[in-house]
Amino acid sequence: MSTGKPVPRFTVITLGVSDMRASIAFYNALGFVRKMHATGEAVAFFDTGGTVIALYPWDQLARDATLPDQPRPKTFRGTTLAWNCSSVEEVDTALDFAISCGGSLLKPAHKTDYGGYCGYFGDPDNHIWEVVVAPGIEVGDDRRVHLPD
Repeated sequence: MSTGKPVPRFTVITLGVSDMRASIAFYNALGFVRKMHATGEAVAFFDTGGTVIALYPWDQLARDATLPDQPRPKTFRGTTLAWNCSSVEEVDTALDFAISCGGSLLKPAHKTDYGGYCGYFGDPDNHIWEVVVAPGIEVGDDRRVHLPD
């Protein structure tokens, strides 16, 4: 039996969604690879290259976390997902692509005050995604973000 500290891991982001079929189609269209198809529409898992995105019915996720599923917040929830890019051009391409897949444009790409470039889109349930290139943050061929020490 170990008495040491556990190793921290950030492994899965679970998004509560209203329409599993539409959300699965959206994340497939973005190019994330779905895994564990045997779960059908009960839960959907997508490989992101590092962590996993899981989609789960909103009401069931709320119930599982012992929270009310109504009223459902329609505003900013204090969380964003990020799609880090390697260039300004990649930000523009990724943002346009997400919109073409059914995402909604929340804020067009623009220069940031920290020397980066970013824009925002919402998925079918308006989970907010930032598409960004930021100074000092490298995106490797392994699709992972590499941060300096």
